[in-house]
Amino acid sequence: MALVMTKDEPTITAAEWQARVDLAAAHRLAVTHGFSEGIFNHLTLSVPGKSDRYYQIPFGLHWSEVNASCFMEVGWDGQVLAGEGEVEQSAYCIHAPIHRLVPEHACVLHTHQPYASALARLEEQEILAIGQTEIGFLDKIAYDDTYTGPALDPSEGERLAGIIGPDKKVLFMANHGVAVCGGSVAEAYDLLYYLERAAQVQLYAMWTGRKLRQVKPEVVSHTLAQYQQVWPNYGNKPSYQHHFDALKRILDRTEPDYAD
Repeated sequence: MALVMTKDEPTITAAEWQARVDLAAAHRLAVTHGFSEGIFNHLTLSVPGKSDRYYQIPFGLHWSEVNASCFMEVGWDGQVLAGEGEVEQSAYCIHAPIHRLVPEHACVLHTHQPYASALARLEEQEILAIGQTEIGFLDKIAYDDTYTGPALDPSEGERLAGIIGPDKKVLFMANHGVAVCGGSVAEAYDLLYYLERAAQVQLYAMWTGRKLRQVKPEVVSHTLAQYQQVWPNYGNKPSYQHHFDALKRILDRTEPDYAD
């Protein structure tokens, strides 16, 4: 795929270029962490400073090929407003409505990552209060218990947007996968990463066949209250930004072309 929107393009602002770099990093990291699924699934981000479009990769790219220059800017109607390539239909039908209807969710990451998707295939797909990481998600998750088939109409994205709303950041999609949202790529990817860890540990515990150790309700409430307090901002940055910056430093050493 030819590079079509470089950092030297006069119409691209510094904020837009940084957004492209961060979203490209998320695609590369998803491959590293085993979250990708061939050329499918979708990681998108609202274009900074614009209220009518979002970034999406051209259909057919493997996530290991994604770099900052390749993103298209796609409008709410599915038209390519900048860049080149084909708009994958299910990406548009899921992501455009969420970005449009819930603008707080600047970044929307939809994956079929294996452990979270395995939970989504259970009759009871909930994250359980059996550990510290799991508890941290309890007030962030919405559950969609109705699988309707592939998302090939924007009405499905509108339905999903109504379920997750502005107050939740994680959507478990029954028989399907997950969508994780955040105000930035760093926030959303950090949640995606730890969600998969929580799902993995829960499944490992379930696979033993032994009785799960549930955390007492009063301790769950206390722990959630602690999580909801202002977490220390080391160096005036939230922990998710420190995490994402560290992950990008790994890419800078191993796959620096993500930022091209």
